[in-house]
Amino acid sequence: MGRRSDHTPDELRELLISSGHALMAERGFAKFSAREAARRAGYSVGTIYNVFGSLDGYLIALNSRTFWQWATWLEAALERAPADPSGRTEALVRAYFGFAEANRNIWMAIYDHRIDRSIAIPPEDEAAREALTGIVDREVAATLGVGHHPDTQRLVRSLIATVHGHCALWLTGSYALMREEDPAGQAVARVHEVLQSHNALVPG
Repeated sequence: MGRRSDHTPDELRELLISSGHALMAERGFAKFSAREAARRAGYSVGTIYNVFGSLDGYLIALNSRTFWQWATWLEAALERAPADPSGRTEALVRAYFGFAEANRNIWMAIYDHRIDRSIAIPPEDEAAREALTGIVDREVAATLGVGHHPDTQRLVRSLIATVHGHCALWLTGSYALMREEDPAGQAVARVHEVLQSHNALVPG
């Protein structure tokens, strides 16, 4: 069993996150074990509580790793996307689906973990979440030809919820029960409709 003195605090944190994230990807949220994650890292489960304060704190950190990977995935998709706004929007939505499909366990873990609202999310973990929504904020603002504005940000949150709903129903098999063969295409269509409608309502 490793000793905490074997690593610096930053190294230990990274080791535990890497071990736990790999285990989450392997087993999923329901079968995840903090004790097993710590064991694979060479430490006791108590070390997780020492480093992250609680199991919730540890799970938040693991999900933050997923958010960073997801943001990187979206940026890579946008680099390959057509230059026109419509093409970039479609690439962004389909990349949302693509990441979820390729990383089902860690993607679902984000939403399977019910965060205690009394727990303050550390700034570095908030940054991971904001990195993802920041990409969508940027693309929607560019599509609409507007700068950052609270109304645009609220629109973005609603669009994310729309795409997420399609994606979650697809991954759980619920969409198949509705005999819908292209949920990603449906999500793209809904986003385009909303953006076109928003443009029509905004004075030129």
